[in-house]
Amino acid sequence: MSPSSSRPETHAAEALADALAARGVSADVHDGYGLALVSVWAGLVVWCHGGRYWWRSGWDARRYRVIYAWHPATEPARAAHRVARRYAQLRESHTLAAPVTGAPPCP
Repeated sequence: MSPSSSRPETHAAEALADALAARGVSADVHDGYGLALVSVWAGLVVWCHGGRYWWRSGWDARRYRVIYAWHPATEPARAAHRVARRYAQLRESHTLAAPVTGAPPCP
């Protein structure tokens, strides 16, 4: 185990990534500056800090503000369930771009 992975934030992020993988959702863990991030999908990054996971869960159009959800880092499997639901919502609403055809080859 590397020295950074002994930090509570990194351990929590790795536990969440493992729990997401068990649900078929791949994620990358990034560590630094006193927090760890779990990158799941475009628009879905989970911050791990202060004993909590937190992520953007929506938009309040009336107040022009982001809505955040959070979950205790002591429950990575339950947090993964919630994050996986958000992931599914985002996948439904964000289609992948069509491949570019007829583009000139790279030099």
